[in-house]
Amino acid sequence: MIKYSLCCDNAHTFEGWFSESADFDRQVESGFLTCPICNSGSISKSLMAPSVSTARKKEAKKQMAMDLARQEAMVKLHEAVANIRANSEDVGEKFPEEARKIHYGEADARGIIGQASADEVRDLIDEGIEVAPLPDFTDDTN
Repeated sequence: MIKYSLCCDNAHTFEGWFSESADFDRQVESGFLTCPICNSGSISKSLMAPSVSTARKKEAKKQMAMDLARQEAMVKLHEAVANIRANSEDVGEKFPEEARKIHYGEADARGIIGQASADEVRDLIDEGIEVAPLPDFTDDTN
């Protein structure tokens, strides 16, 4: 694992852990790496001193990097779900019916969310109607 001191274009500094040097470049280019303070995507490496690590320290750093990556992924997931909810019509229990109407051109195409049983979801998929579960973060303590 490689630890970089990072800085955003708003001069916020923070650390990032990467499995190899190219991971930093890939994450910046893909927009996955953002400042935890201001969410800026303009991130650069700062000067830092190298550190020598023991096997135990390497394992701890690896776990920390995995925890940070998991935390960043959850933030992105929360944002995506919030965006979907904000830009979709909640049709509640009428979801299967509304999804079919949209699929068969009987209603205007639009983003919808709602509830459906496992059997209803299977039936929609069998009909070629694309559906996906949306996580419910109401009980999430994040």
